Amino acid sequence: MTATANQELPLFPLKTVLFPGGVLPLRIFEIRYLDMISACLRTNSGFGVVAIYEGREAGSVPTSIYPIGTLARIVDFERLDDGLLGILCLGIQRLRVIGHEVQPNQLLRGQVLWLPDDPVQPPLPSHEPLARVLRLALQNAELAAYHQFLSPNWEDAAWIGNRLAEMLPLPLPLRQALLEMTEPRQRLDLLLATLQEQRTA
Repeated sequence: MTATANQELPLFPLKTVLFPGGVLPLRIFEIRYLDMISACLRTNSGFGVVAIYEGREAGSVPTSIYPIGTLARIVDFERLDDGLLGILCLGIQRLRVIGHEVQPNQLLRGQVLWLPDDPVQPPLPSHEPLARVLRLALQNAELAAYHQFLSPNWEDAAWIGNRLAEMLPLPLPLRQALLEMTEPRQRLDLLLATLQEQRTA
C-alpha cells in the first residue's frame, strides 16, 4: 500500500469506526470538540475520526487509539433540543496516524498519512446476499435524513462493503479490521462469513 505526504489535523477518538462515503452523526458537548468544530467550520477543513483501542470517549484522553482512521468533513450542523451541538459528518478518505500529541485543551492533534482509495471492483455473484441485506438496511426510516449524503453504487464492492461494515451490529475490533482491509472483495467475503456465522450461532 502506498501512502501520500503527511499532514497535521485534529483527531476525534470515538468508540466507532467511520468509513469513506459513510455518514456519522455526532452530539458535541465538550469544550475541546466545540472549539475543534468551530475551527473546522471557519476554515472549511476536516478532522480525523479514529477508533479508541483503550480508554473512554469523554473526559480524559484515550489511553490508545487505532492507527487507521478516516478524514471527516462536516456537511450539516444544528442546535439540538437539549442545547447540544449536533453535526453530521461525511467520511472522505482513510488515513494512518503516524504520531500525535495532546494539546493544552486536551485535544489530540495528529500527523497523518493519506491512504489510497479502494480499487473499484464489481461485487461477485456470491456477494448478492450482502447487497440484499444492505438494500433492506437502507430502507430503515431512521436513515432517511442521511440518504441525501449517500452516493449509492451497487456495482462497487467497496461501497457495498463499507456501508454494511458501518450499519451491521459488529464488534469494534472487527469493524476496524474491515476498515483496514485494502481489497474490497475480501472485505465482502469476511462480511459474508460473519453473517453466516451469526445465522448459525
